[in-house]
Amino acid sequence: MAYSYEPHYFEDFAVGQEFVTVGRTVTESDFVMHSALTGDWTELHTNAEYAEDNAFGERIAHGPMTFVQATGFVYRTGIVERTALAFLGMNYMDLPNPVFIGDTISMEMEVTETKDLSSRDDAGLVVIDCEVTNQDDTVVLQGDMKFLIKTRAEADDPHA
Repeated sequence: MAYSYEPHYFEDFAVGQEFVTVGRTVTESDFVMHSALTGDWTELHTNAEYAEDNAFGERIAHGPMTFVQATGFVYRTGIVERTALAFLGMNYMDLPNPVFIGDTISMEMEVTETKDLSSRDDAGLVVIDCEVTNQDDTVVLQGDMKFLIKTRAEADDPHA
């Protein structure tokens, strides 16, 4: 089981490279904190009685909450610690199955693209495909994340 990787500069990433995260159990507090931060108190996520009578039979996580936890997994691995200059977005994101309170989720990542940027010599583009699964290996999020990552030359520059 993976706990931490070394920080990676742009040159350290290679297409096909894979990373695995630790697991994390989703809690009632996660639901409440996400609702409080975003102001999204939709009853499907926050009202147990209401949710019990709906399609999933219980409260489900906000889709954006699952995404936010996925971004946390990337940072928790350590691969972009002090090397990520920016999160640039996603080309796609799917949430094929819900996350419930008590689910333990983890993520597998694969580098699908690295690209030198003609507009910058201090950083490059790294695209990472991500798949979050629960304890039953059910996929709850699939997508890619695009990062602007420092080059090693940028790190070695004492004026940077």
